[in-house]
This record gives sequence, C-alpha cells and structure tokens, in this order.
Amino acid sequence: MDVIVLGAAAGGGFPQWNCHSPASRRARAGDAAARPRTQASIAISGDGSHWHVFNASPDLRRQIDMTPALHPQHGLRSTPIASVVLTGGDVDVIVGLLTLRERQAFALHASAAVHAILAANPIFDVLAEGIVDRRTVMLDQPVALDDTLTATLFAVPGKVPLYMEDGDGMQPIRVDDTTVGAEITDGTHRALFIPGCAAMTDDLRARIDGADLLFFDATLWDDDEMIAAGLGTKTGRRMGHMSMSGVGGSIASLADLTIGRRVALHINNSNPVLLDDSHERSTAEAARWIIAEDGMQFTT
Repeated sequence: MDVIVLGAAAGGGFPQWNCHSPASRRARAGDAAARPRTQASIAISGDGSHWHVFNASPDLRRQIDMTPALHPQHGLRSTPIASVVLTGGDVDVIVGLLTLRERQAFALHASAAVHAILAANPIFDVLAEGIVDRRTVMLDQPVALDDTLTATLFAVPGKVPLYMEDGDGMQPIRVDDTTVGAEITDGTHRALFIPGCAAMTDDLRARIDGADLLFFDATLWDDDEMIAAGLGTKTGRRMGHMSMSGVGGSIASLADLTIGRRVALHINNSNPVLLDDSHERSTAEAARWIIAEDGMQFTT
C-alpha cells in the first residue's frame, strides 16, 4: 500500500485564518520550523492507479493540486480518485465533497449516520445521483475499495459534529457510527486511520495492536492548552479529542503496543508538536511518533 498525507492539521489548518498566536505568526513568516499544514486527509492506493481519499477536507482542491498522483491521467476529464471514505460528519471532513461536484464518477463510503447528515443538507445533491455512488458501510463489515484494498469502518469514542451539539456544555461521548476509524488492508499489511478519538478503550487498543501503520488523533498536546494559550474556552475532552500527553493520553495509552509506524495527524494549531524546535516535538519523537506533514508518503 502507498499512502500520501494530503493534510495533517485539525479543523482550520495551520495557521488558522484568524489565529494570531506566536506559532501561527511563525508559520506565516515562513519559519522553516513552523511549516503550514492543510486539514487532515490521506490518500491510499494498492496499485498506484486507483486512489482512495479518506476524509474530504475543505482544502481538498489544493491538496489534489499539490499531489501529482491525484491529477487527471487521461482524456479531457478524468481522475484517479476511485472513492472517498468519510469517518464522521464534521465540517472539516465533508466540505471538500463540494469540490468533487463536476459530474465525476466515484464511490462515497460512509456510515449510515454520516450519509444521513449529507442527505439532510441539499447542497450535497450537487454530487449527482447516478454518478456518485453513495454506499452505506456497516460497522465491522469489510468493504472492497477495489481489487487490491479492503476497508473496515469501526466505532471510535466521539461526539456529534459541532453544528449538531445540544447546548454549550459537555456533550455525550458516543461509541457508534457517529465517529469511526478506518482499517485498510491489502491482505498482508494493515493501516489504520483514526483522526478523531475522545478516549482510549480496550477494544480500540486491541484493534490497533500489530498495525503496520497508524494515523491517530493528535489534536491537542494538553487537554487545556487552548484555554491556557487564550485561544479558546474548550478543553480537548469538550471537543471530543483525547490529548497526546499525560497518563490517559495517546502516547502513554499506545506505548506498549506493537505498531510499525505511528503518525500523529489532525494536529490543532495550538499543539506545540507542530514546531520542530519545541520540547513537545522532541518528547513525541522520542516516544517513536512521527509528526505528520502535508505530502508525507508511506509504503507498507
């Protein structure tokens, strides 16, 4: 399998359009240790010809432009993108679908809950019926993406999208088809894509163990970092994301598992691991984590 990181940042990207934090200023100034990133997405291929995009970021058009493997290869109009797979219904997961509205055939894989969100908003009808094949994926049921790759969607602790929240308080953590992860295999190797996760569970640890390649939620380093930095009023838990650091963080929770390569992705603009020269970056890399950047490529 070949995997390309199309985007590594959380919603809003890095630097976020309205963020004037020191890290964002460094990124805008061209600081080589604070490289910009678009919003989280990856593309996977088993044969080098058919590519499957996981999450349609609002930056998808730019990501396609920056990725030659996703450029049209023949005729006047074509695409090597065979399908799009969605892991949730958040804005930074689905808005990029509108970029793919040019009456181009591809398959759209998502859970019933996510398809219901798309169906409830008529703007997504620009993905013309009869051209874009909307396929509902049942959890824990393998689905063939093409002749070389199979994907399985599985429940991950999470919450409803921001625009569907009930009130301003803590939202219920759900383990259903609202937030999912994706396991992709070519029959020999396994890659997991989990860009959003509110908490670690024994079932999730068991699924991750033995993976050849893991992309995992790295939204925040500390649960209260946005509050401490004056960038927001919500903790990571309130946003439905576990932190990287701490006893219950992703680094500690996955430390004892056998994982080929572990990649931190969906990184918020407040997370200091974005900065090459930060203590947090050194700590994460010492724990064998790769900090994702746009354009990174992996082969399993």
